[in-house]
Amino acid sequence: MPRIEIDEGYCKGCDLCVVVCPEGIVAMDYSRLTAKGYHPAYQTDASKCNACTNCAVICPDVAITVYKEVRS
Repeated sequence: MPRIEIDEGYCKGCDLCVVVCPEGIVAMDYSRLTAKGYHPAYQTDASKCNACTNCAVICPDVAITVYKEVRS
């Protein structure tokens, strides 16, 4: 199953990943702050991720890694 991983050490809460996600499964966590004082992004529903990589490509801080399913 595809999924994304967001490194909160690099995420500055710019919200770009939320805007470009075609499935609407990336959101900002306004209830928490990172060590640097930003609201981090997070994936709401991994089962709906299609691994399009839009979020990772637009992230200016390279904070997002997309994992795709490998079929053998």
